[in-house]
Amino acid sequence: MIGLILEWRRDRNALSKSQPGEPRFPRVSVVIPFRNEKERMRPLLESLAAQEYPELEFIFIDDRSSDGGGDLLRDFEKKVPAIPVTLIRLEENPGINRKQYALARGIEAADGELFLFTDADCTVPPGWVSAMAARMRNHGTGITIGPVFKKAQGRGFFQLYQCFDHAVRYMYLAASTGLGAAGGGFGNNLILRREALEAVGGYDAVPPSPTEDASLIAQIRARSRYKVRAACGSDVHVMTQGERTWRNFVSQTLRWNNGGLFSPDFSTRLNFGYLMAAISLGILCIVPALFVPWVWLLPAGVYISMTMNTIAVLALFRVSLPRAGLAYIFQLIFTPMYFTFLTILGVFGVKARWKGADLSCPD
Repeated sequence: MIGLILEWRRDRNALSKSQPGEPRFPRVSVVIPFRNEKERMRPLLESLAAQEYPELEFIFIDDRSSDGGGDLLRDFEKKVPAIPVTLIRLEENPGINRKQYALARGIEAADGELFLFTDADCTVPPGWVSAMAARMRNHGTGITIGPVFKKAQGRGFFQLYQCFDHAVRYMYLAASTGLGAAGGGFGNNLILRREALEAVGGYDAVPPSPTEDASLIAQIRARSRYKVRAACGSDVHVMTQGERTWRNFVSQTLRWNNGGLFSPDFSTRLNFGYLMAAISLGILCIVPALFVPWVWLLPAGVYISMTMNTIAVLALFRVSLPRAGLAYIFQLIFTPMYFTFLTILGVFGVKARWKGADLSCPD
């Protein structure tokens, strides 16, 4: 909670201060990889066409799509005639992490001072480019992560839980950033300074991980002089589409958890591993607590913390969350159990399969 408050205040301050000699509008390259996202990509293109920023370019990387998604860019270019649009078509992708390889190729083609990333299944708010660029006014800020929320595609438990899960995860990311232990972020809402990336040897030099964005953030925090920051304002809330099945959702969240548990960065492994161990221990002690009364302190501690986190999530991010009232109590109860389930899968070596690829953890 302390870390979240600190980062929220830093975010407010970042928007109110300018740096001497800072270009009013540093050039921003929006970099978007995609593969077979034709049907999910249309809302993103509409939201990008509405952006107003004077120094802007769009870089799209088609990672061997077979659905003709790249063809949508012809109409998109007509909607933004004053903004350069580049399409890179990959014939092969030999990367250990294929998204990381695609992003690296997009960055090579970009000429911006700042790189702004999102995904093909997202929609961005009006003024998103300007708002994220404003977070980079301080020359010492190398990377800023932004919040991403799932769109509610129904009123059932599964649909609501995806929305809640995303918000809880971002709250943890922002809080850890506030405490100086940034180790992750959502790669579909992230802005990066070119000099910070060059300071760690470029994207190709980032150690492979199931979560390439978290590995990049950890490298900049540990190996450069630049700071990592987290945006907390509603002006940068990016929306993404939810998964259609529990199977896909488990694969997605297992990838995130494994990325933290087995991160190439020791600090990230330590912090995330401690958090998951504490949650899992509390949940696994529920049954023993029926026989040993004092053991109730462990699950009680988990749920007291989860209650505080839920209050913070609803206070900060309510504008982008479904209005579900008391239904969030069920999300609160379920979340520590679900995190324990994912942790057990990861510890026993279960690999996430995401978008047709097995994502192994680095040795």
